[in-house]
Parts: sequence; C-alpha cells; structure tokens
Amino acid sequence: MPATDQIKTISIETSRQKTRVLAAGNPDASPILLLHGNTSSGIIWKEVIHALSDQFYCIAPDLRGYGESDRNQYINSKEGVLNWVYDIEALADHFEFEKFHLTGHSLGGWICWGVLSEMPERLKSVSLMAPGPPYGFGGTIDETGTPVNEDFSGTGAGAANQKFIELLKKGEKEISDPMFSPRAVMNRMFWKEGFRPEREEEILDALLAVHTGEKQYPGDSEDSDYWPGFRPGKFGPMNAISPKNNREIVPGILRHNSLPPVLWVHGKDDNIVSDNSLSDPACQGALGFRDGWPGNEEYPPQPMIKQIQYLMDKISNVNPYNQIEWIDDCGHTAFLEKKETVIPLLKQFVAKADN
Repeated sequence: MPATDQIKTISIETSRQKTRVLAAGNPDASPILLLHGNTSSGIIWKEVIHALSDQFYCIAPDLRGYGESDRNQYINSKEGVLNWVYDIEALADHFEFEKFHLTGHSLGGWICWGVLSEMPERLKSVSLMAPGPPYGFGGTIDETGTPVNEDFSGTGAGAANQKFIELLKKGEKEISDPMFSPRAVMNRMFWKEGFRPEREEEILDALLAVHTGEKQYPGDSEDSDYWPGFRPGKFGPMNAISPKNNREIVPGILRHNSLPPVLWVHGKDDNIVSDNSLSDPACQGALGFRDGWPGNEEYPPQPMIKQIQYLMDKISNVNPYNQIEWIDDCGHTAFLEKKETVIPLLKQFVAKADN
C-alpha cells in the first residue's frame, strides 16, 4: 500500500504534554509539521498529508486546547503564542527532528510567526495558510501594530459570541440558530459561501472537540473602560492571541540575520483574516452587530493583511526567496477549497526549500 494511503493516528507524550498526531510517510524523509487553526485539530490536514507523504514525513498534531490533546493542560495568556511554540519545540525534540519544515493555518500561522521568532535555525521553510496577523488579533490600528487603547480593549475572549460558545459546549450538530450554531459558523467563516468539504462531518467533529471550560476556550475576560467594554483575561486561546501578549514576536523575528524562506497563501474572500474581518469587533461595530462603536477615528478595524504584508516585506530583506500567492474565489481554508491549486503549490515550495 502506498505511503500516501497510510495515515497513522498516534498518541504521544512530549516533555510538555500528551497529544494525538496524524503521521504519514517515511520517518527517514525530511519532516514537515502541520499546525491547524482555531476550533480545529490535526485532521484538517488529511488532504495535504496524502499529497505530501510520498516525499516528506508528515506530522499533524492536535495543539494544546484542541482535539485529543491533554485536557488538563491550560493556555496561560501571558505567554501568548509561546504556549504553543514551546509545545512545537518539544514535539520536534520528541521525534528527534533537528530541522523541519513548518506549515500553519490561521492560529497555526500565528504559531509559525512565534517559531520564526524563537528558533528559526531549526526551520527549513515556513508555509503560511491564511495566517493570523503577527501582532495578534484585534485592537491595533496600523501596519506596525500600534494598539488602539492602552489596555488592548476589544481583544481576547470577550470577542467570542456567547451564543456560539453555548451551542459549542452542547456539542450541537444541527442548526438551531442560523447565525451561531457551530455548523452555521463553520460554513460561513471557514470557507467561501457555496463550498462544502467532502469531510464536513469530520471537520465539524473537530470543531466540537475544542476544549471548553473556565480556563479553556475561549478563555476569561476582564472589563475595560474603553469600547467595546472588555479586555484580555488570564487563560484560554483567545487571550493568548491578543496583541497584548505578543508584542515581542515581530521584533523577535526581525532581530535574526538568517531566516528560512516563507510562503504566504491567502484566499481573496477570506472573512476571518482580512482588513475587514467579520471576527473583528470594530468591523462588527461598523456593521451594527456591536452597540456603541465609536467610529473609525477612535476604533478602526485592524489592518490584518497590511500587517502581514509589512512583515513579509521585512523578512524579504533577510531572505529574498519568499513567495506570496492570492487565491481567487476562495475563503479562509485554501488548501481545502482550492486543493488542486494550493497543495501542489505547497509541495513545490517545500521541495525547493528542501534542496
């Protein structure tokens, strides 16, 4: 049976946590780690694993807080994306990968920024699929990540919709609420309207497997005197991706004199990582979905794409062998929506960087 037909599910224990990984390919081949996005798990990468495992050793872990990772492990918001960066370092050590390729989608892209900051010498290449903006999510006003307010109001767990969280905790698979049922949110936000993946049920199950609770997804929230009335709390993934807790990521990347080549792939119709993101409280306020929005002068939408482009330009000053691909008629999950285009593109980029 070809290696591409053999995806193994493995339970492992690293120096930091127990988790599940999907693995395929020859263990002696060049390794590639695949990091999933928010409210997902390693299973999102199956199509990519099938395509790449004839040439690379593919490992797709369930990240801390998601899937079948250890539910007794929490995410300390003060550590920002470093919660996951050190998990990835421990995962690579567990498999004895001295150097490896790294691919991240959405939240996984944020983690890639963090790995670039902390240990670029271990990376052969980085591939970003609709990555979160490098400064964190929400509450910043320009390409260099200047915060809107001193307490980073509007970022963190308070941005999550409570109806969605309630239905997520119930594990609802039907659509009792056309706006906030997990399936409705997934099909509206994960990909462009009209696309439905063949593995919709499996991907929905991964969404419903997110770890919820007092210190889990989305996390706790604190009151703010600034609009929209909340600021980041102490635990959970939404607080960990607040700009408040990731101020050193971009300076960390730019302090290095050597960086691996970076591929950035983005759908032109992405509703999540966008300069007009439907998940950004400022955009929600402008659309009338959040009361009291003070307007563009006081609280503008985060220029997420401009922030990513700014950092990519800076990275190109260190390593010119970077690549940016915009995908037409595509939402947040290009490697599923346009897999015939994006997966060969990814494979080609990684193979070139491997030589």
